[in-house]
Amino acid sequence: MWLEILLASVLGFVIYWFVSKDKEETLPLEDGWWGPGMRPTTGEDESIRPFKVETSDEEINDLHQRIDKVRLTPPLEDSRFHYGFNSNYLKKIISYWRNEFDWRKQVESLNRYPHFKTKIEGLDIHFIHVKPSQLPSGQTPKPLLMVHGWPGSFFEFYKIIPFLTDPKKHGLSDEHVFEVICPSIPGYAFSEASSKKGFNSVATARIFYKLMLRLGFQQFYVQGGDWGALICTNMAQLVPRNFYTLILLLGWRLGRLFGYTKRDMELMYPFKKVFFKLMRESGYMHIQSTKPDTVGCALNDSPVGLAAYILEKFSTWTNPEFRDLEDGGLERKFSLDDLLTGVMLYWTTGTITSSQRFYKENMRLDNKHEGIKVHVPTGFAAFPCELIHVPEKWVKSKYPKLISYSYMPRGGHFAAFEEPELLAQDIHKFMGLLERQ
Repeated sequence: MWLEILLASVLGFVIYWFVSKDKEETLPLEDGWWGPGMRPTTGEDESIRPFKVETSDEEINDLHQRIDKVRLTPPLEDSRFHYGFNSNYLKKIISYWRNEFDWRKQVESLNRYPHFKTKIEGLDIHFIHVKPSQLPSGQTPKPLLMVHGWPGSFFEFYKIIPFLTDPKKHGLSDEHVFEVICPSIPGYAFSEASSKKGFNSVATARIFYKLMLRLGFQQFYVQGGDWGALICTNMAQLVPRNFYTLILLLGWRLGRLFGYTKRDMELMYPFKKVFFKLMRESGYMHIQSTKPDTVGCALNDSPVGLAAYILEKFSTWTNPEFRDLEDGGLERKFSLDDLLTGVMLYWTTGTITSSQRFYKENMRLDNKHEGIKVHVPTGFAAFPCELIHVPEKWVKSKYPKLISYSYMPRGGHFAAFEEPELLAQDIHKFMGLLERQ
C-alpha cells in the first residue's frame, strides 16, 4: 500500500507539472488541396448549391439482387452477439430489408431538411442547414455545427434537430434556439473523399471552419462525438493525450487522490473488466488504422456484410450488455428503418472504404495537435455506456475552461441518435451556464 502511495504521489506531481503548463498554443490555419490532380490556377468556386438525395430503380434492383445471393454461416449455439453479429438475427434484418424497407420513403425523409454542397480545398462538401421556423421576439438563432463520427452520418442528428430549432414545441425552454449545420465528413456519405494521402481530422476541422465562414458565421458553437469530438476539438486547437492510462491503472485503490468521484469509480473499475471490454470492441480500429482498403473491398461489395459490420456497433456500443441478447438489443433503442437508412448512406454512396481510411490518416505519431489545450468554454456529457468513461478531472486537464460536466442517466456511443432529448437538454444546460458567466 505504501508503495502505491509513493508511486501515486510521484505520478501526481508529474501529471500536475505537465497539465499545469497552460500554454495558449494554437494550430496554424493552413491550406490544402485534396481534390484529384494539381490545384487549379483559377480560384475555387465558392458557391453554395442546393442538393437533393435521390435514388433509382437501378440502384434498388442491384441491392435486391445482391441481398438475394447472400451466403451466411450459421452461428455457434448460444453465442448470441459474443462472436460478432449473430447470423440468425441477421436473417430477420435481411428479410425486412429485402421485403419491407422502403428506401424511396427514407429518401423523402432525408430530404425533409435542406441539403447543400460547396467546394472547399478541392472537395465537394455536403451539409444540411436547418433554421428555426419561428423565433421568440428579439431573439436570433445560435449557429451550432454538429459533427458525426464512424459508423454514423449526418442522419444521426435528425431526431435532435427539432429539440434545438423548435425547443418550446418539444418541451424545452426557448431561451436558446439554434440553427443547425450538420456536414458530412469528407469520404462519408455525400461529401467527396480525398484523392490524396494525409487527410486527417485537422484538415477536416479546417474545412468545416471554412464552411462556417462561408455561411457567414464568424463565431459559432460546435458539438460532436467520436470523430466529431476530435474534429471539434481540433477546431478549438486541442486533442486529448494518452497518459491517462497510468492514472487508470493506479486509480482502483487511489482514485480519490486523483479526484475521481464515486460514479467515476463505478464506471471505470474493475480495470480488468474495462480492459477486456475495450479489447473486445476495438478490433475494427486496428484493421481500419492499418489496412482499410482490404476489408473495404468486401464491405463495398456485399450489402449484407456491410450491414453486419456497421449494425454490430449499434448493438454493443449502445450497451455492452446487449451482446448477451440473441438480437443484440438493436430494436430496443432504434427502429430497423433508422438503422438501415444509416447503412444505405454508406452503401449507395460507396463510402465505407474512404470512411475507414480516416482511421489510418489519424493514427500517426507526429500529430502536432496532441499537445495543445482547448481554451474555449467547453461542455462534456458522460454517457454511462460509452466505450470508455472520461472523468471530469481528465477533461479539465485538456479543456481548462470546462464549465459543464454531466453524468448522463443513460445512453451510449450514438448519443444524438439514441437519446436526442437528453443530449439536447445538456446542450441547453451548457448554454445557460455559459451565458451566466
